[in-house]
Amino acid sequence: MSGTGGADGESTDVYVSDDEQRSLMSTYTPVAYDNLEPGPATDDSPDPGSGGRFKQLDLPKVPKLRHIVGPSAIMLGASIGSGETLFWPQLVARYGWGLYWLFVAAVCIQFVVNTEIQRWTLATGESIFRAFERVHPVVPLAMLVGGFVSLGWPGWAASAAQIGAEGLALGTYDVGGVQLAGWRLFGIVLMVFIWITYQVTPLMYNVVERLQIVLVSLSIVFTLLLFALVGSVDVLFSIPTSVTEIRRGAPTGSIAVLVGALAYAGAGGYLNLSQSLWIREKGYGMGRYQGRIKNPFAGDDPETVHENGFTFPPDRTNLERWRGWWRVTQLEHLLTFFSGLLVVTTALVVIAVSLAPGTALGAVDMWLVQIAPASGGITTEIIYVTLFLALFTTEYAIVESFVRNSSDIIYELYGREAGWSLPRLFWGLLTVFCGWGVVILLFPIAIDDPFGLLVVGAAMSGLMMWPYIVVVQLVNTVRLPEHTMPGWGRVVAMWFAAAFFGYFSVRLVGTGLASQFGLQVFAVSPGVVGSAAGGYALWIGYALVQLYTIYRVGRAKVAASGTVERARVAGGWFK
Repeated sequence: MSGTGGADGESTDVYVSDDEQRSLMSTYTPVAYDNLEPGPATDDSPDPGSGGRFKQLDLPKVPKLRHIVGPSAIMLGASIGSGETLFWPQLVARYGWGLYWLFVAAVCIQFVVNTEIQRWTLATGESIFRAFERVHPVVPLAMLVGGFVSLGWPGWAASAAQIGAEGLALGTYDVGGVQLAGWRLFGIVLMVFIWITYQVTPLMYNVVERLQIVLVSLSIVFTLLLFALVGSVDVLFSIPTSVTEIRRGAPTGSIAVLVGALAYAGAGGYLNLSQSLWIREKGYGMGRYQGRIKNPFAGDDPETVHENGFTFPPDRTNLERWRGWWRVTQLEHLLTFFSGLLVVTTALVVIAVSLAPGTALGAVDMWLVQIAPASGGITTEIIYVTLFLALFTTEYAIVESFVRNSSDIIYELYGREAGWSLPRLFWGLLTVFCGWGVVILLFPIAIDDPFGLLVVGAAMSGLMMWPYIVVVQLVNTVRLPEHTMPGWGRVVAMWFAAAFFGYFSVRLVGTGLASQFGLQVFAVSPGVVGSAAGGYALWIGYALVQLYTIYRVGRAKVAASGTVERARVAGGWFK
């Protein structure tokens, strides 16, 4: 390979030098898109499916890790106020440490799923929703509907407001002759605050990243402080010997909570798909050329977000750059998302197990009614601050994620052809979504139990994950060329991820139909055997989907072997 070695022994053709990094003012590089040559219609380029051809450019040089931190911090913020603060502490405190291994397994699975969601954008610059559209337009549309069902209610804002109002001792207030609880007004203030923050920056993504890093850092600091005050070190050290402990009745009595917790062992559902858009905004890989969403009412002229993405020629330099990009993005997600989740969740679970063993309360009440009063003094106030920060951080990320995902889907399916402006569409959806949250919070009949709304949304998030994990596998193996498709280790890991979430999705659907709608014919048994007739049909459908996915993905991997010269330079078994 041409090029000289840098001071650290790494090729300056592959890695950004310190001098180049200092002069790199933007993660976006504009290109004369219409003048670029299309990628060859060979095995070297991604399969465009029903979409347009990809343009050919070299993959950008690989930056240092510290210069790409951000997307996973937002993802961590979306995670710590959901399963990590509410679902898992309540489940483990109620049912025992036997469920903790499910949390660890789910976090490991979501690490693989999230980084596979990043893969298409790293390789082409396109969002994962554009990849879905290339398969069939109904796929991103289904994600949009599922996203609204799971995130369309301001449950996290309501929960954050409820905790904040308790800590501030807010009462009931008269608003235009209507008596509103203080937590409702506080929740409205939070929604308005989120909307206002987007108005102060030319680049929408930047304010989200910066604010989320601050909120996440504060959440971690207060969690560790709380653990130091009331956490039991003995309980922490007993985890390895307690993971087989499980109390009677779990988890069948709370399957919706369990599926929601599995989805929210991480961000979950619609939120996970945002990783693709956040790394595009940050300029990861070929996303450097794709364009970003600017505030239509502030800053410079908007940038074009191209409809079709890019491909790079698989010469040795580009292949080594791809390996470098893959390594640094994996490390960013591992050190930020994965490590952060394990630390925060384990600390909060230990506190819940120590102070509320066998709790019969919901997650919010467990903290407010059982744990906070028992702690007393400054510790009680720290509990309020910790929970508020975690839940508000999640609500901020949810608004960002829903609006960014939905605007991308709507624009690519309808808006681009109609001549709409993507930045104006983003701003409009942001305004409507925040306004919708305010309206819901204004009506007392709409939300009586914030945690109940979270359970419904979380369960829907879990149901979404099985189908899109399947589609992500198909996109990344059937559509991408050999040098950018996942290695066999990741292929097998994604098969397991689909099987994992598919199993619990069948459990949730069958149990819901039987218990909520009285359709006992769909009752399912955890061990499959003993299910009703409709339950067996659900299990058979699940098995057929899994077998089809394994067949298509495995066949694509075998067919691609040896089609790109020097493809092994790009990575290995778990690339």
